[in-house]
Amino acid sequence: MAMSATSDVAQSDPAAQPDPSKESLDPARSAMQEQLLYELVGGEEGLRKLVETFYDIVEFEPEGRVLHLLHLRGHGVAHSRIEQFNFLSGFFGGPKLYAQKWRHSNVREMHEHVEIDSEAKDAWLRCMAIAIDRVGLPADVKVRLMAPFTRVATILVNKE
Repeated sequence: MAMSATSDVAQSDPAAQPDPSKESLDPARSAMQEQLLYELVGGEEGLRKLVETFYDIVEFEPEGRVLHLLHLRGHGVAHSRIEQFNFLSGFFGGPKLYAQKWRHSNVREMHEHVEIDSEAKDAWLRCMAIAIDRVGLPADVKVRLMAPFTRVATILVNKE
């Protein structure tokens, strides 16, 4: 998995490292694996659309209710729209906007003030899966995105 989506997670989560035994021998598939997630989502424009769609779900749909309440206790949804875009840009291999602004991109540090339980983790993953579908990304790209999202969401659970 040649992407920076493992950069900060990989340092603290050995499971985030790619498994070379699972590399494909199919040249077309290998080329796609080399393509950055940032490019696969459509660069800046595609990423912005994904983040906006995700937070529209969080704010206005029942699937996002748990997350919306968490955001209301924190910095708010408007702040999160901006910072998630900034973070995911670098996480997907594009410009490292979050790290440039905050001097780190440690997701645990970003979320240390938030109580995250399994329900919140599952809601986040469900809302992101819906957003990926709504913006029309192909199924293979969805799989590539959801793998690191699932790893990160799992390590962020800090409450039973």
